[in-house]
Amino acid sequence: MSIYRAPVDEMLLVMQEIGNLDQIAGLPGYEDATSDLVAAILAEASKLGTDVLDPINASGDVEGCVLENGVVRTPKGFKEAYQQFIEGGWNSMPFDPELGGQGLPWLVSTGASEIWHAANMSFGLCPLLTGGAAELLSIHGSEALKSVYLKNMISGVWTGTMNLTEPQAGSDLSRIRTKAIKEGDAYRISGQKIFITYGEHDFTDNIVHMVLARTPDAPEGIKGISLFVVPKHLVNEDGTLGERNDLRCGSLEHKLGINASPTAVMLYGENEGALGYLVGEENHGIEYMFTMMNNARLAVGLEGVAIAERAYQRARAFAADRTQGRGTDRDNKEAVAIIQHPDVKRMLLSMRSQTEAVRALAYWVSSRLDLAHRSTDPAEAKKAQSFVDLLTPVVKAWSTDVGVEVADTGVQIHGGMGFIEETGAAQHLRDARIAPIYEGTNGIQALDLAGRKIAREGGETMHTLIAEMHASMAEMDSSHARLSTAIDALERTTDWIVSNFEETPVTALAGSVTYLRLSGITVGGWLMVRLFEASKRNRDENPLLAERRQASVSFYARHILSQAPGLADAVLDGSSVIAETRIEAL
Repeated sequence: MSIYRAPVDEMLLVMQEIGNLDQIAGLPGYEDATSDLVAAILAEASKLGTDVLDPINASGDVEGCVLENGVVRTPKGFKEAYQQFIEGGWNSMPFDPELGGQGLPWLVSTGASEIWHAANMSFGLCPLLTGGAAELLSIHGSEALKSVYLKNMISGVWTGTMNLTEPQAGSDLSRIRTKAIKEGDAYRISGQKIFITYGEHDFTDNIVHMVLARTPDAPEGIKGISLFVVPKHLVNEDGTLGERNDLRCGSLEHKLGINASPTAVMLYGENEGALGYLVGEENHGIEYMFTMMNNARLAVGLEGVAIAERAYQRARAFAADRTQGRGTDRDNKEAVAIIQHPDVKRMLLSMRSQTEAVRALAYWVSSRLDLAHRSTDPAEAKKAQSFVDLLTPVVKAWSTDVGVEVADTGVQIHGGMGFIEETGAAQHLRDARIAPIYEGTNGIQALDLAGRKIAREGGETMHTLIAEMHASMAEMDSSHARLSTAIDALERTTDWIVSNFEETPVTALAGSVTYLRLSGITVGGWLMVRLFEASKRNRDENPLLAERRQASVSFYARHILSQAPGLADAVLDGSSVIAETRIEAL
């Protein structure tokens, strides 16, 4: 079986040329994030991924998690790996040093996070959620809550979770029934939450749950939801852990993939009620939770990047080693490695080029996040944040769709051996399949993009991005004509959604999934071309990387970007078919 090795050179190139690492390092507080330091960080992260996390990925999938007498046991090696993880300070990378963090850019943290998810997606889910919960508290929590919980969450000594979903609610959070009854300075929480990732585990002594619930006099619907910090163990005034709170894991879900990650059914308040502490004000829970949800959506998009990279590495190693059939030289009757067969080359190029495109998009959005947080130019910060808001659903949905497609292609390259668990190819597909579902299904992301991000602001931010893409195209040669065609297609569909949304919103939204894919492959193609132009300038330094980039961009243009006109037609001419089809005809 192949060993995962982080593509550090590739990641550094994307950080420099797409993420503008030197510019990010010039922002206040990020001065230490030099290219040399970032290279050293990624090298060390790669060692942890290769030597510690990758070796327990397959075994963890087979062993899974076990619930015994209320205690969840994670697979062999996972608890020890987590201790190495937090001892190395990896959990604290992007957080403020005053809060115990390392103060590194989100761009750098994104690169390290890709490595955790590629090496072991089940493991990576725990710090993913803890980081999101810590960011939520750092922005919306009171000084009292921050002083009690934030330092230990940032360090990873305590972990965090997101508790949204209930059996009757699913993605419709307006139907949440979990109750919160005020008692002194706290609230008594009672209810059931499902699909809670790392809701119970043996990594740490305390787990800090972010729980959505309703107070008795709350308004109906979304506007009546509040957010509470509900710890597994109450915390004493001196910071030590006190008694166990009234909450427990009722069961663990049996899943298609990510089997080493415990997905818990959490039961709150079966006795006197679990003590919870209000975040911010009552009835503003959804507003606060969106901080964590958007953090998680970008992180889940990165999972798509990571699982695609891992599936590609495994498939390429197999194709280079597997001998079957004769090559194109008719005089040579010897069996050849299947990597020489045209269709296998096609599949590998498809896997690699799409992986590179989604990585470029994820890293570019992360760098915009850094600019939004740290730029001293208010206009630049505002523009950067608008791009983050616009493209968060694209990063989440397009990247995870690509992750599934690439993992599926990886199984195909393995042939019959891919359908056998021992090769590892099937696990990547099983693990990848959850990513388009959780943190808001990809259909919900598409509705968010078309409805909230495009229609409600008249397409302003997308048009700004389109103008930026057109401007950069003017500086390139005419060989990138397919990218120009794709940008034009994106512009036409954006205008169509804006003009049709008010009078026929159902029709305008019916093509939203297709529109999101068009947005992803176009912006991803633009970033791919920028990387190609950079590799041409540096061809003498790394000729093989330049050759790989040439092959990736050429394939992407002819096989992926060439889909843009058809996708545009599907939005413009095909949305009405979806909107007008009666339920009875389905």
